Amino acid sequence: VSIGNICRSPIAEAVFRKLVTDEKVENKWMTDSAAVSDWNVGRSPDPRALSCLRNHGIETAHKARQVTKDDFQTFDYILCMDESNLRDLKRKSNQVKDCKAKIELLGAYDPQKQLIIEDPYYGNEKDFETVYEQCVRCCKAFLEKSH
Repeated sequence: VSIGNICRSPIAEAVFRKLVTDEKVENKWMTDSAAVSDWNVGRSPDPRALSCLRNHGIETAHKARQVTKDDFQTFDYILCMDESNLRDLKRKSNQVKDCKAKIELLGAYDPQKQLIIEDPYYGNEKDFETVYEQCVRCCKAFLEKSH
């Protein structure tokens, strides 16, 4: 989960989906990404995010959406990108009866201990590449832990 669901979280979603497909466990996982805000609902990911994924042989057809109450009741994990996402999600989850989702920073799984995945929106291609690499490391470690 990220603020607008057009840069970081669609990259993480696409990376995780490719990992579980490669490992042939995709039928065990329901993978999606969403935004804390409603800014970009319905929009495709940032062209730089799409181009970064494409460079790594990954396609995504994701359209931005906002986190819903159902998400807190349906998903086992809601992994987010930074402290403000974490705060907002915890606040939202407190208003949901039977919240079963464990809300964590995706970066908490990073073997290189980069806790925060910074928003590359105002950055350049290199910043998107950094996000991609962080997502790969974190998603791999998360998948190993939760197998």
